[in-house]
Amino acid sequence: MLNEALAGIIGHWTEGVSDCTTPIPGLGFFRREVPAPPVTCLVEPSIVLVVQGEKKMWFGGEPFPYNTSHFLITSLDVPANSEVVTASPEQPCLGFVLRLDLRLLADLIAQGNLAPPGERSDDRGIGLGKVTSHISEPFARLLNLLEEPASIPILAPLIIREIHYRLLVSDQAARLWQIASVGSQSQRVSKAIDWLKLNYASSLRVDDLAERVQMSVSTFHHHFRKLTAMSPLQYQKWLRLNEAKRLMLNDDLDATSAAFRVGYESPSQFSREYSRLFGASPKKDVLGLRQEAASFAGSMHT
Repeated sequence: MLNEALAGIIGHWTEGVSDCTTPIPGLGFFRREVPAPPVTCLVEPSIVLVVQGEKKMWFGGEPFPYNTSHFLITSLDVPANSEVVTASPEQPCLGFVLRLDLRLLADLIAQGNLAPPGERSDDRGIGLGKVTSHISEPFARLLNLLEEPASIPILAPLIIREIHYRLLVSDQAARLWQIASVGSQSQRVSKAIDWLKLNYASSLRVDDLAERVQMSVSTFHHHFRKLTAMSPLQYQKWLRLNEAKRLMLNDDLDATSAAFRVGYESPSQFSREYSRLFGASPKKDVLGLRQEAASFAGSMHT
């Protein structure tokens, strides 16, 4: 019953669109009406719940299926591939994403007198948790606030704080403690990722980045790959290629201009690496995406 009510709210907000933001900071909805193969994405620290249908996130070649029984959680910005498994126009895949506040998690750990989780995390930046009433009920209250917008500034922060607390005592507690604990290896990797996101176009010396976050090079490499399934250089390349794709799609830059803008010195190297990641040359990929968008827009008006 709860999922049906949530599906009704999300279905109303996403009518005619695939993704939308909401007046509640950090909360977004998604709607997919057909199954779709994996597409690349950068997943922020967040919790993702599906209330109808099923999705799958691919990370480091491993599938993470999530549905009404299991939520997806990421503890730092992870490159992944998102697949729509079960969806139809009559029964679209519906769900929501709440961006996690790592400072709030750290604050709750410091001030909440919480017992550390007994089990160890598997050191990855992504995992699946079991949906329980302790998780779903505060989310239901959060989504219901959309019907009384004047209450959002007062009540939404309280409910979001409760959700973060519930996650810290859920079966995903170890993963969140690992990233939120001040001075931990995972938190240092998170700081390195923040630097990479701001400086992806700059030349990268991994030794310098390791020193910046006060880790030895070997330890930095080990933990970075464990958490993201990539080396630091691969992660930077992933950021560059996806930003170039955005520039070509949204700002109408040609491939050469986009390549130089994101830090490539060789357009031919950019084209090779782009094709390897996205399965098509920059020009062909962008043209195909534009045709898909035009086709989708046309279908919405028929």
